[in-house]
Amino acid sequence: MFYVVLLAMVAGFLALRLYSVLGKRSGHEQPLPKAAEDRVTSVAVPRTIEAVAETREMTARPFDAATEPGLRAIVAAEPQFDVNRFLDGAKSAYRMILEAFWRGDEAALRDLVSDDVHAAFAEAIETRRQQGQVLDNRLITVERATIVSAAVANGEARVAVRFDADIAAVTRDAEGHVVAGSTSDAVQTHDVWTFVRTVRAADPNWILADTDEA
Repeated sequence: MFYVVLLAMVAGFLALRLYSVLGKRSGHEQPLPKAAEDRVTSVAVPRTIEAVAETREMTARPFDAATEPGLRAIVAAEPQFDVNRFLDGAKSAYRMILEAFWRGDEAALRDLVSDDVHAAFAEAIETRRQQGQVLDNRLITVERATIVSAAVANGEARVAVRFDADIAAVTRDAEGHVVAGSTSDAVQTHDVWTFVRTVRAADPNWILADTDEA
């Protein structure tokens, strides 16, 4: 069994790229990173792709049909890989990174993101501090997490996951007054995160390597 501490995002090197990490949202836009419980659970238990499909209703299938060849390639390279456990870990990672960014916890982010992404997040957090703003956001629910692409190339496994979630997004000023968002309305988010891992590496962690809007 190997554990998914999913996480290092390559969301970009400039503020513009950081903003693109937001994904499509309806309602109140907030300076959130795109869309992870305590350093994440795992991705294990050897099961074939066919076995996964047989245990799920078609309407709840956890991966697009087009991803099956890529997933089979990952299973061939990493026999312990399990789709459902991977997605459980990915959802935990989604919450973890969002909450660390929202509270401005650069130390926590250091363990979760790449150096480039940490720098981008740190810059956004510092800008927020200089403006005297605080994010009072809550991840209400992840409605669905679906694998939308998978591949193995040059010894690296890549899995892209689409997250459909609801977030209560609120920005407050230094006095605690709401300057943007709503405490009662949820914002729909549709994001794609790409996780990577060097196959058969000693390090068991998957890394969040890219984000985009769905």
